[in-house]
Amino acid sequence: MQLIETHIVPAGVKDIRLQEYAVSIFKAAPTKSSIKKAIKRGEIKIDGTTSNTGDWIREGQKIELFKQEAPEKVFSLKLEVLFEDDHIAVVIKPAGYPTSGNYFKTITNALPFNLKISKNPTALSAPQPAHRLDNPTSGLLLIAKTGDSLRKLHRDFEEKKIQKKYTALVEGKFPEQKILQDKIEGKISETEISLLRSFQINGKDFSLISAIPKTGRTHQIRIHLAKAGFPIVGDKLYGNENSTGNIKGLFLSASSLKFQHPTTLEWINIAVEPPKRFIKIEEQSGLT
Repeated sequence: MQLIETHIVPAGVKDIRLQEYAVSIFKAAPTKSSIKKAIKRGEIKIDGTTSNTGDWIREGQKIELFKQEAPEKVFSLKLEVLFEDDHIAVVIKPAGYPTSGNYFKTITNALPFNLKISKNPTALSAPQPAHRLDNPTSGLLLIAKTGDSLRKLHRDFEEKKIQKKYTALVEGKFPEQKILQDKIEGKISETEISLLRSFQINGKDFSLISAIPKTGRTHQIRIHLAKAGFPIVGDKLYGNENSTGNIKGLFLSASSLKFQHPTTLEWINIAVEPPKRFIKIEEQSGLT
């Protein structure tokens, strides 16, 4: 294994276990998840001894982070890369793949196949998504290539400094604009919806809408639209998956990202057109 970073525990530190303490000390492993995985792989040592998550931290200890020399799992899935530098990237996630998880065929495992290795001193061992999209959702995914960038992007998401916009095809004729508010798992949530256009197929109304989530609850957009009477086409969980005949899949795509570059602090705005299958549905109306 290759030594990456070394940390000496300063005076005054007590009553904290390694898994909680290490999140704040290593740039190459800036999240609880990355620390947990590093400990599990034996990549963190305390005073030369392989550590455990429950080890207690004491002042004066030397904590070292190592990197396995064995290659990372790489999923050879070609992704469209819209932006990339030594710190971050933006890719288009295709529908049908999980962002991450205990699987091989994930977007996370496909990132090394598509992105260049960062030469920054705080480079992660592999690029990491700074947020996630559901398995059936396609669209823009923001990627961190360094520990510093990952921490900054996580903080910006938490502080709602990053604006995400989605495009969805829903059942029904949606009004021009509407703010949807509801509690999800007991927490207040809000989504701003704007109508792009409406059309009919075989006498049934459909609407192409733009959705901006003001909060970040799980499945927020899907739940809000379904409760408002405008379920997303192809939503097996909250809507009617058979609303468009033989055309399958969830018609929800992350179409726009506006964020501040974590290093240059430049504002970046990236937007893409809806996937071709959205247009294919609309063509059935005879209006396109």
